[in-house]
Amino acid sequence: MNETTPARIQALLTAAFGPAEIRIRDDSALHAGHAGARSGGGHYHVAICTAGFAVQPMLARHRAVYAALAPLMGSAIHALSLDTRTPQETPGHR
Repeated sequence: MNETTPARIQALLTAAFGPAEIRIRDDSALHAGHAGARSGGGHYHVAICTAGFAVQPMLARHRAVYAALAPLMGSAIHALSLDTRTPQETPGHR
């Protein structure tokens, strides 16, 4: 299986949370020359919207996302920026 990192991120988060919406942006090019970029790990921004976050504070949401992405952390992912919301917290989402 030769999936790209964004596809692997999406698959892991979809399996873990069944999100209503997920957006993944590869910001690796913005960090060219950064020490962590030389190891091959990418820099990503993930926006995830799921009803499962409704009873969780932000820190718990972020910990849950990091746990779901554990197989990629430190290898395929060097840095991760998160936007974690519920459908009620997402403007324009029904």
